[in-house]
Amino acid sequence: MPQRVVCHGCNYILYEGTELKPPDEIIQQNSGKCPQCSRKLSLLPIEVEIIPLNKR
Repeated sequence: MPQRVVCHGCNYILYEGTELKPPDEIIQQNSGKCPQCSRKLSLLPIEVEIIPLNKR
């Protein structure tokens, strides 16, 4: 199952891949902020969207 994590501020793709990664690992890889807009990243998701592969 693919996973995509995007910045809520600018929609920059922070992580995209088939391996599920926990939010704290993605935040740590990006030094706690979005590399594009410098917005502080949060452990609490603002929005979760699940899209079946056949509808992409």
